[in-house]
Amino acid sequence: MERTKFTMAWENNPGWQTSSAAEVNSTLVREAQRTFMSRVYGWMFAGLMLTGVVAIVTVTNEPLLEVALAWRFPLLLAELGLVFGLSLAAPRLSGPVAALMFMAYAALTGMTLSIYFLIYTAGSIGQAFLMTAGVFGAMSLYGTVTKKDLGGWASFLFMGLVGVIIAGVVNIFMRNDMMSFVIACACVVVFAGLTAYDTQKLRQLHASSGYSSAATISVVGALTLYLDFINLFLALLRLFGRRR
Repeated sequence: MERTKFTMAWENNPGWQTSSAAEVNSTLVREAQRTFMSRVYGWMFAGLMLTGVVAIVTVTNEPLLEVALAWRFPLLLAELGLVFGLSLAAPRLSGPVAALMFMAYAALTGMTLSIYFLIYTAGSIGQAFLMTAGVFGAMSLYGTVTKKDLGGWASFLFMGLVGVIIAGVVNIFMRNDMMSFVIACACVVVFAGLTAYDTQKLRQLHASSGYSSAATISVVGALTLYLDFINLFLALLRLFGRRR
C-alpha cells in the first residue's frame, strides 16, 4: 500500500521525474566519456609499446640499424606524411584504417628514435621514460579533473611550440649547448601544458560529437597524446640523459 502511494506520488510530481532523468543522463555521459578516454589511452599505450619494441629491435639488429641511419630523413618525412594524413583525413577514415596508420607511425618512430640508444645510456633512457610518465600522468589528470577552461592556454602553447621549432632549426646550424638546454626546458613546459590542454580538449571534442564511440576519434585522440608524450620524453632525455 505504501509502495503504491510512493509510486503515485512520484508519477504525479514532474520535478522528481526531471531530477531522476537528469541524474541518469549525467551518469550515462560520465560513463561514455570514461569509455572514450580509456580507448584513447589504450591506443596511446599500444603505440608507445610498439615504438619501444621497434626501437630495441632496430638497435640490436645491425642491418636494420644501418637502414634506420641511412634512411633517417626519408623515414622522418614518412612519419610527417602519416601524421598529417591521419589528422586531415580522419573524418573520412574507417576505424581499422586509422588504427593501421597510427601503428605504422608508431613503428616508424621507433626506428628513428633507436639512435638515441647509441647516444644515451639505457639506464638514463629508462629514467627519462619514468619521469615522462609521471609528468604526463599528472598533467593529464589535471586536464581531466580541473573545472577551469584551459582554452586560454592555446595561444600561449601555440606560440611556445612555434618558438621551440624555430629555435631548434636555428640551433642545428649553431650547435650551441646553452641554447639546446634552454630549448629542452621550453619543450618540457610546452608539452606538459599541451598534455593537460589536449586531455581537456579531447573530452570536449567527444561531447561535441554527441558522445560518439567511433574508433577513428579514439585513434586520433591517441595520436595527439602520443605526440605530447614522445616530445616530452625527448626533452627530458636531453636534460637529464647521460651520454655514452
